[in-house]
Amino acid sequence: MIGLEISELTFCGVLASASTFRLDSDYYKKEYLLAAERIKNRPDSFQTIESLGLIANGSAFYPSIEPYYGTGSLPFLRVADVDGIIDYGKCVTIPEELTERFATLDVVDPGDIVLTKGGSVARVGFVTQRAAASRDLIFINSAKLPKIEQIFLYLYFLTDFCNRMLVRSSSQTAQPHLTITLVRHIPIFRASDEFKKAVFDVVQLSSRNLNESKRLVDEASEALFEGLGLKSWQPNDSPSCIRSACDVIAANRLDADYFRLRYQSLLTLLRRQGKTLRDVARLREKVFTPQPGQPFHYIEIGDLAADGAATSHEVLGEEAPSRATWIIQPGDVITSTVRPNRCLTGLIEPEQAGNICSSGFAVLTPKGIPGELLFAYLRLPVICELMDLHTTASMYPAISTTDLMRLPFLLPDDATIKKVKQQITAARVARCEAHALLEKAKQAVEVAIEKNEAAGLAGLKD
Repeated sequence: MIGLEISELTFCGVLASASTFRLDSDYYKKEYLLAAERIKNRPDSFQTIESLGLIANGSAFYPSIEPYYGTGSLPFLRVADVDGIIDYGKCVTIPEELTERFATLDVVDPGDIVLTKGGSVARVGFVTQRAAASRDLIFINSAKLPKIEQIFLYLYFLTDFCNRMLVRSSSQTAQPHLTITLVRHIPIFRASDEFKKAVFDVVQLSSRNLNESKRLVDEASEALFEGLGLKSWQPNDSPSCIRSACDVIAANRLDADYFRLRYQSLLTLLRRQGKTLRDVARLREKVFTPQPGQPFHYIEIGDLAADGAATSHEVLGEEAPSRATWIIQPGDVITSTVRPNRCLTGLIEPEQAGNICSSGFAVLTPKGIPGELLFAYLRLPVICELMDLHTTASMYPAISTTDLMRLPFLLPDDATIKKVKQQITAARVARCEAHALLEKAKQAVEVAIEKNEAAGLAGLKD
């Protein structure tokens, strides 16, 4: 009987439960009923999206625009891009003119809020750049509100309380999804101006820390690029070259792109010390075996941010994805072998010991060099170009770990190593602080809903 949960309701209560008339047991979980009771007992503390003068909407069907990916500068938000903070560095981009050509391709503005409609239901994002939105997102035009109101609404949607309301409202089909109609009726918590200002200040500080983290990572990349002597490299982008049959046979490659002078000159530069990745890192290939009833923390490719932050989510052992393969440890560097031109590399944190990552990653343990240096090296665009050069398959291009470990590695001078390590370490601290501050602001709103604003404000001071 462990885990058994029973809720008793009257038939009249069921009939009045939802405009969609729900009879499924999931709709009547105790946590949902408690939240609904709290809203019922405090009607003056909640309002609707419509009462704020806002509209929840979504893009209608539009033709496939995949052929346009990467050919413009307008971010195109999809489900994978939305998880608390929108990672614009990973977003595909499309031409601006597509929004004029396709009337059903909607645009969101800075200050708007987006919710994931399907896939991972009810994830939240705060829009900070003008972007096109996919049909798998619901968006709220909160940009019309004052900035403080925008941030408070965003924090409210991040709370577990609101998430329960959103998940409860989702259609329980084979693949649950949010509906615009029911999202428009989600209760929105009212708060005083004083409380909104207090959480707003914390979120602003979080944003500054996050921007600082990104700046430090970029500076580390620039320092390494220069320290390797790549700043003075003048690539020859001539589209033609001549190679002997012996060269082709030795390389075991027949494609012209591999022999472009651009790549050959880059390889010559990086091979000056005769080192490869295998000399400075070893592959960690400890395989994970999921066990029913034993949850684990999983990192998939979509969990890796453009700045290298690797977040994980808990998965039940019996629901383990087939790609949950490698056991990772602190200090490991994970790099995506799938479409490596996206420059997705992460550095594993101490609290992620024993986490599991997708087989789409190669897990590297540094040997004789700082993990921060290996992390920064694998994120350099020119290194990612070389990785992409070795990919096979067209639909799902990936580099083999054999080819990955054969890539040249050029060790910079001690001063560059020290600077890169310092910058990456500082960036990790700033990023950690940013996420902690955002969590603190979210928890303050949560406590204000569960208890009162005074208790929420007290939590901000801890």
